[in-house]
Amino acid sequence: MAQVRYIVHDVDQAVAFYRDRLGFELQQQFGPAMAIMSRDNLGLWLAGPQASASKPMPDGSRPEPGGWSRIVVTVGDLEATVTALRSEGTVFRNDILAGPGGRQVLCEDPSGNPIELFEPA
Repeated sequence: MAQVRYIVHDVDQAVAFYRDRLGFELQQQFGPAMAIMSRDNLGLWLAGPQASASKPMPDGSRPEPGGWSRIVVTVGDLEATVTALRSEGTVFRNDILAGPGGRQVLCEDPSGNPIELFEPA
């Protein structure tokens, strides 16, 4: 199983988003510090401000949510998924794009971390 860690502002809010909107299952939660979620063969570690992964680096920089690196969640019906997520207030960075392998769009979790929703061709 591949594992990815996302830094989030609020672990409970992130757990609800990934569970209720994207079909992840909560495997384990360590209070407000961290949660481990899974979907298919992806393990998603959600690290809040209290997690060791959120501590400042030696140069003083702090890990933050956001950026452009992302997880990819494959969906069967991209249009329906986007419609449902938009109706729940999910933020999207772009409109659906088509490429040689399928269609994709970028949405954000509540902390601003990008998620690519992908429908294979």
